[in-house]
Amino acid sequence: MRLQKTVVTDKPLGKVFAYLSDFTSTTDWDPGTVATVRLHGDGGVGTSYLNTSEFLGRQSELRYVVQEFAAGERIRLRGENATVISVDTMTFRPVGAGTEVTYTAEFAFKGAARYLAPFLRPALTRLGNQAEAGLRQALGRLP
Repeated sequence: MRLQKTVVTDKPLGKVFAYLSDFTSTTDWDPGTVATVRLHGDGGVGTSYLNTSEFLGRQSELRYVVQEFAAGERIRLRGENATVISVDTMTFRPVGAGTEVTYTAEFAFKGAARYLAPFLRPALTRLGNQAEAGLRQALGRLP
């Protein structure tokens, strides 16, 4: 299952990338995120985060690891727990004096959750729409 959202902001690319490449910022803009804590690393490849999210009334934790980091261009993280693998990719490109951010989340459900995946699409789509709105608002608040 794949969700993709694009947001354009008038904020400069360097500022937007610095903010979003620190995955702890998810607490500001992702409505499903309860908390994200950096476990170790400097934000680059190999950095790990523990993300606690709430989805359909249940909390779960995913351990994310930065898989790809191209400053000012792209960051890709892979999160996993017992029921899901999530690959989150953010790409950045300048648009005039501002920035275009495309956020792609790909979910691969494991075990019994695989069979529920088709039924989760509406809830995941709603969450993606809320995250897009939250991202737009958070980027708009950047100084």
